[in-house]
Amino acid sequence: MASSVPVVVLLLLCMAAAAAAQLSPTFYDTSCPNALSTIKSAVTAAVNKENRMGASLLRLHFHDCFVQGCDASVLLADIPGSFTGEQGALPNVRSLRGFDVIANIKAQVEAICKQTVSCADILAVAARDSVVALGGPSWTVPLGRRDSTTASQTLANNDLPPPFFNLSDLIGSFGNKGFTVTDMVALSGAHTIGQAQCLNFRDHIYNDTNINPGFASSLKANCPRPTGSGDSNLAPLDTSTPYAFDNAYYSNLLSQKGLLHSDQELFNGGSTDNTVRNFASNKAAFSSAFAAAMVKMANLSPLTGSQGQIRLTCSKVN
Repeated sequence: MASSVPVVVLLLLCMAAAAAAQLSPTFYDTSCPNALSTIKSAVTAAVNKENRMGASLLRLHFHDCFVQGCDASVLLADIPGSFTGEQGALPNVRSLRGFDVIANIKAQVEAICKQTVSCADILAVAARDSVVALGGPSWTVPLGRRDSTTASQTLANNDLPPPFFNLSDLIGSFGNKGFTVTDMVALSGAHTIGQAQCLNFRDHIYNDTNINPGFASSLKANCPRPTGSGDSNLAPLDTSTPYAFDNAYYSNLLSQKGLLHSDQELFNGGSTDNTVRNFASNKAAFSSAFAAAMVKMANLSPLTGSQGQIRLTCSKVN
């Protein structure tokens, strides 16, 4: 008997496509013509102040879209006793950063166009501008998303792929959102920037065998074996060029220097090995695939038309 899962995925894709069709890169050309330049200036300033912020803003967008869709639900703060958001979910707690940068951008945009530009659109544009600020590719961001009035910690816990996933888990997780295997490998290339906490790579450096021994040893001093010891200590996901958005991440995988178990799974004798080799040797191929996958990411189940709202403050509903 045929599985019903592909049918469910197909329905989700159709719904997402219908919503995405209402988005347009010129959405604010009349209502807020300086919106994009304001966002870009603020993102560039934030990344110039702290290189790591580029990865943090990109990750915020990913962790938003991969849950309820690109609706800025990840920005909604908890209200004790009445509202539980996504920031306390296991993949997010004490990990997501950049909320203050997004709040600052929102304030700047509100100053020129009152309650016009959504927080969801700011996240999508800021992710693109962060990649560009670190030397990566650009892409056209369709606009017109609206902000959710809800959030789901349960979905955040269940849908965001954890660092211990194997290749089949990754393919399934991204496939459930409508991404191809090539999309998944390309989006994983976002790990060419950013850092990870010891608790997320400890098992890989101490227990996995598909890791360069010297690379593993170099990480152990800052990530002790006992659980609870140095859990929040950081290491760059790409040790060769940690603040440049390039294709070095894939070259690292060829040398078994993926920081996370899930990273090295992309080059471990499986079906994605050749894609990793291609991206490692062809920066243009990676850049093109990443940009295309990011456009697809930003089209995940957006709220449009009269759905949701345009928040005045990104951390709370109006």
